Amino acid sequence: MHSELKINPKQAKEIFDILESLYGNEAKDASQFAYDEPLDDLILTVLSQNTNDKLRDIAFANMKQRYKSWANVMDSPLDELKDTIRIAGMTNRKPANIQAILKIIQADFGELSIKSMRNWKHADVRNYFTALPGVGVKTAAVVECFDLNMPAFPVDTHISRISKHFGWAKEKESPDKIQARIESQLGKKFSDRFLGAHLNFLCHGRGICSARAPKCESCALNKICKIGRNIKE
Repeated sequence: MHSELKINPKQAKEIFDILESLYGNEAKDASQFAYDEPLDDLILTVLSQNTNDKLRDIAFANMKQRYKSWANVMDSPLDELKDTIRIAGMTNRKPANIQAILKIIQADFGELSIKSMRNWKHADVRNYFTALPGVGVKTAAVVECFDLNMPAFPVDTHISRISKHFGWAKEKESPDKIQARIESQLGKKFSDRFLGAHLNFLCHGRGICSARAPKCESCALNKICKIGRNIKE
């Protein structure tokens, strides 16, 4: 059996600090990123799966324009909902999952609101979310981190890629496994930084450390990154 890969907390702090100096998301008021109703962000994040933010936002806006409430979404004819959010892709899965999620929440909470989850234990929230149709650990972590003020670190393709450059993950590891490692190994020391750090990682992945054309020569982390260290001076 291979020993579990360990993230060096000193290195993690250096990376968090450098990215914060570049993007400054940790210094921002976290409440500006939160939805008053966490259910809104849960459905938005389900819409975001396997699509980009622009198409996700259009689909969400279309849904909000067509339906006055989550109850209307829940009771909508499925084909109508499919047409409404078609632009977000996965047309045969997302509408059905969204309606199933809403029906489960209505049954469990007696209303279409999950605000009360802010008083739950984090582990219970994670277990509840990941039992919902179409909700994995990354989708769960988004709502936990942004809307429920819980120490989650969502890992998408950008953060997965960057984590591998830092040696925080093996080349073929899934984002879910990388997320679990970051949360478990860095949570005790850095959980209060997770939201802003997550956003900083996203900014860096989209702007500098892209998949196709990374700007390694101008990257502030190229001395730490195993890819950047190979760049000739």
